[in-house]
Amino acid sequence: MKKAVLSIFSLFSLYPAFAEVSPETKKLLKPKKSAQTVTTDTTKKAPLAEEGKETKEEGKLTFSGYIDTYYMANLNNPASRSNLGTSGLDENGTPKPGNARAFDQKSGQFSLGLIQTKVAYTSDKLDAVADITFGPNSDIANYGNFFSPLGSNGSTALAIKQAYLTYKFSGKFSVTAGQFGTHIGYEVIDAPVNYNYSLSNLFNNGPFYHVGAKAQYSFSDKAYLMAGVVNNIDNINDNNKAKGIISQFFFSPATNFNVYLNWIGSNEYSNVGAPAKGNFYSLFDLATTYQITERFFLGLNAAYGTNKTTIPVTKATSTPKWGGVAVYSNYAFSDKFGLGVRYEHFDNTKGDRALVNGDGLGTSVNSFTVTGNFTLADGHLLLKPEFRMDAYPKAPGSVQKFEDSDGNYTKSSQSTIAVHAIVKF
Repeated sequence: MKKAVLSIFSLFSLYPAFAEVSPETKKLLKPKKSAQTVTTDTTKKAPLAEEGKETKEEGKLTFSGYIDTYYMANLNNPASRSNLGTSGLDENGTPKPGNARAFDQKSGQFSLGLIQTKVAYTSDKLDAVADITFGPNSDIANYGNFFSPLGSNGSTALAIKQAYLTYKFSGKFSVTAGQFGTHIGYEVIDAPVNYNYSLSNLFNNGPFYHVGAKAQYSFSDKAYLMAGVVNNIDNINDNNKAKGIISQFFFSPATNFNVYLNWIGSNEYSNVGAPAKGNFYSLFDLATTYQITERFFLGLNAAYGTNKTTIPVTKATSTPKWGGVAVYSNYAFSDKFGLGVRYEHFDNTKGDRALVNGDGLGTSVNSFTVTGNFTLADGHLLLKPEFRMDAYPKAPGSVQKFEDSDGNYTKSSQSTIAVHAIVKF
């Protein structure tokens, strides 16, 4: 059955079309350069008070956001309706929740994703962004940074997704400080930006955001360098006195071909005092995008990470590693419909990341996703039907990764079908 479904989607993705592509569809074909980029860059000049006098550009305040909701079916029909699978058994022999999905964690029901309200101020010298989110995905994406004045932590009342300012010393050099989305990876948290709705394992097992400061210098419109200092990963409060280093080098070797080389290095040892020596988290990341034709788009994301850990008492040291690669292909059939395919392999056999098998041990996974994109209401409504399959190696024990309809963990693979609706404004 699974082979038949994959064959149908493969044939459908090759079907040609010749209608014109709208600017909105083109935007969907391309990912953002980085999750923290300010897109509200339009300004207007003040009228001349007197002829011949210089004018200054006025700042502009913009408001934007989105709402997303979906219905998902899991072909395994898990008794708990969970898409997470298990990460092993606890001391009582009860399966613990897994980490097979980032946001779309429930099946067999209608679900709310995220509500974003974003205010941005931009001028010739200063940009400022307040990006506030509500909803279940807001809590998931902001662990370590809860701020819920209307309820307890995790209440989905309010979460700060981004809050930063950028001062532009010149047209080439700027400095940003605050909380901003990570530069690591191909995908971002915002559902309207990604072509696929469900997020990759590379995204789910990498950093989400940083708190710190960074500087960027543009050599030209085809190359820039960013470097910064941040607290530890995904936490508003640093877990030790050490600071992490982030960097990104962007260059465009050809028209419509963009390359991003990313890195982060940080001592992630949890100690409020001096950081323990011999501990170091390092992640190298490559993201590329290539608009081959006006309709056909290719993307690639590859990552390699290590996490050197030293036990203070015994001085025993281990350096587990993980990594993966994801390939993206999108095709615009018309100005209102496109189709995207993503294939990903993620390797966590050393068990350092959260993605593990039914025995709680390190594993790998192959994922295949097909997503349609319908653009309606002048680009303000996106409908994304999606099929996704995740296949894990069978665990040697009796407990496999995924749950069946009887509540037993007997499945090593999982397929889901969903329809997502996203309203952006």
